[in-house]
Amino acid sequence: MATTQKLITFSLLLDHHHPKLSFPPFLSKPHNHKLSSKFSPVAFNASRALYTHSSTSHKLSTPITVSRPSSSFLQMGPHEACSSREITVKSSVSESGGTSTLSQTVFGIAHLIISLGIILATDKILKKAFVAAAIRFPSALFGMFCIFSILLILDSTVPAAATGLMNFFEPALMFIQRWLPLFYVPSLVVLPLSVRDIPAASGIKICLIIVGGWLATLSVAGYTAITVRKMVNTEMTDAEPMAKPPPFSTIEVLTWTGIFLISFVTALLYPTILGTSARTCLPFLLASTVLGYIVGFRLPSDVKKVFHPIICCAVSADLAALAFGYFSRSGLDPVLGCYLTKASSNPGAGDVLMGFLGSVILSFAFSMFKQRKLVKRHAAEIFTSVIVSTIFSLYSTAFVGRLLGLESSLTISILPRCITVALALSIVSLFEGTNSSLTAAVVVVTGLVGANFVRVTLDKLRFRDPIARGIATASSAHGLGTAALSVKEPEALPFCAIAYALNGIFGSLLCSVPAVRQSLLAVVG
Repeated sequence: MATTQKLITFSLLLDHHHPKLSFPPFLSKPHNHKLSSKFSPVAFNASRALYTHSSTSHKLSTPITVSRPSSSFLQMGPHEACSSREITVKSSVSESGGTSTLSQTVFGIAHLIISLGIILATDKILKKAFVAAAIRFPSALFGMFCIFSILLILDSTVPAAATGLMNFFEPALMFIQRWLPLFYVPSLVVLPLSVRDIPAASGIKICLIIVGGWLATLSVAGYTAITVRKMVNTEMTDAEPMAKPPPFSTIEVLTWTGIFLISFVTALLYPTILGTSARTCLPFLLASTVLGYIVGFRLPSDVKKVFHPIICCAVSADLAALAFGYFSRSGLDPVLGCYLTKASSNPGAGDVLMGFLGSVILSFAFSMFKQRKLVKRHAAEIFTSVIVSTIFSLYSTAFVGRLLGLESSLTISILPRCITVALALSIVSLFEGTNSSLTAAVVVVTGLVGANFVRVTLDKLRFRDPIARGIATASSAHGLGTAALSVKEPEALPFCAIAYALNGIFGSLLCSVPAVRQSLLAVVG
């Protein structure tokens, strides 16, 4: 009886794991009890999993049991062994996947640090060399021309090397693109200090020049592009795809929030723990600026039309400075003075952010190289519009400033209102007696005006061509206007990027000529 029971058990197990095999003749299935090939494991008196009949018509009242398995096969069937192997494989894949992700993250961070570090170091070395040689030409602009020339030479001789160089610096370029608006913020944060000595009447005149000058420059650039476009009649082609930086994550928000809270409390308790007040205030002022930008970036699009992320950014930093001034009983002005010291030996949060402006100019070389085919194809429209709009912007500002009776020093300070901050500061440094803080603030405000109203104005002026829309936007409102337009009209982004770079480049080259500077001073009076 025991032997028969064991044979039945073995046959059922064999039939379960090998359905194609049939019962031997002497164990044929009874007529009234059709055995099913589907069995389910059950526990019985803490013994191993057993198989019981699961037919819908009749069920065996007693499960077929084996009290003591005599082999390892009965202890773990093929299904259990397979499951064990699957668990082992999945565990190995999970562990290797986690290790791979961690190594990729570490490699990506190292790649970003090295590539960005090279760009920043190049900018710093060039600045020192130009200062030592008493050269007044913008050092970053010279570096941009060098990088662009190197890329062109490599592309014509060893294309793979040019591609490899572009890929190597891609993380740094994405970092600069992602945080670009932050580099303009310091001028707005310290605006209360910059405009304090400016009379109210002069401030109103400056505002009129900003708004009216933006509209006039946009119109000149757009109509020039349309006119030249009709003359050359070049067919539009697709531009090189422009990569978009990733959105801000919750981890970033929490990290910067933690930095702000810890450093704010530390600065209150130990005002000079890092050596000076500026260095001690740097972490929480920088964190407040970054958090303001992230919050402003996440605002609904309708809100951002009125409350641009860069305004949110500046307000956040000013509120942090105000709070620290209140709790430390030092007042707002000293904290804002620590925000932007303009001293390399004692930098503040604003100095750190503005330290990236040179790298922005160097990054233009890579942007122009990437769109070199587009530049070559539409060179007539692009270069003509940029040159005309830049000359118009400089001389019209000088003329209107004189017409409105604005002080000469203030008029000269706002001459490069339509040129990106990095190069605008280089341009005003070529003149004597200028207010660089006012220059940066006017440039940023011009960009904000363009960012908020550029699309509506382009539609009102009936600029339909993406070339005209892109060039007009960048020539009148530089980076901020470019960012605002490219969100809704990505087809205009390449032309914005090209005009944005060329506008600053040509303006710097133009003002580097002594005769041009003298003529501008003559117009200003």
